[in-house]
Amino acid sequence: MPYLLQVAGNIADTVHHVQNTVNASEKISMIDLLNKGGWIMYPLYALLIIAIYVFTERFIAIRKASKIADNFMSIIRDNILSGNVAAARNLAKNTNNPAAKMIDKGLQRIGKPIDAIERSMENVGKLEIYKMERNTSILSIIAGIAPMFGFLGTIVGMIQLFYNINNSGFELNTIAGGIYVKMVTSATGLIIGLIAYIAYNFLNTQIEKTVYKMEAASAEFIDVLQEPTK
Repeated sequence: MPYLLQVAGNIADTVHHVQNTVNASEKISMIDLLNKGGWIMYPLYALLIIAIYVFTERFIAIRKASKIADNFMSIIRDNILSGNVAAARNLAKNTNNPAAKMIDKGLQRIGKPIDAIERSMENVGKLEIYKMERNTSILSIIAGIAPMFGFLGTIVGMIQLFYNINNSGFELNTIAGGIYVKMVTSATGLIIGLIAYIAYNFLNTQIEKTVYKMEAASAEFIDVLQEPTK
């Protein structure tokens, strides 16, 4: 009977300990958990801020570049066929997007062979694509190095943890608590890397859509040049 009472008492103590552990874990906020990551969290925060800034700036620029009025090429076509090239050039100059800049370059080359006009427009198009892609590689770099920074933080933390175990002895609670804290940097690095990766691919998709509009406008312009004027 005393043995059963002792077992029951041990079970009660274990349940009480588990409840206290659960209650303590529930009180840990996300900010407190991130703060436990140590000094390596600051480079990760910096990478996150850079990724957000680059994505926002590039998204606004690419979205602006992709806006082409539905009647833009229709007006250009009517002016060219009526012989009013000056009006067409004026419209292209006052329209701030890559397609309009390509058309403006083509209008400047009217009278030259079609091949020469196409090459000139293609060169302008490449320059405009480069402008849209500018700094997007930063997101790709962050997607690669953020998880590595996080993993580095975990390795450094584990080294410190085992050093402390070697000096103070083996305690299961200390080890478990130390390990989950050190894993914070790895989780943060992976999340930041994933965000940067998604942002990079999203921007590339938007650039490809804009390039398609540029190619369509260029092809339509070349077709207009080969139509008989009024």
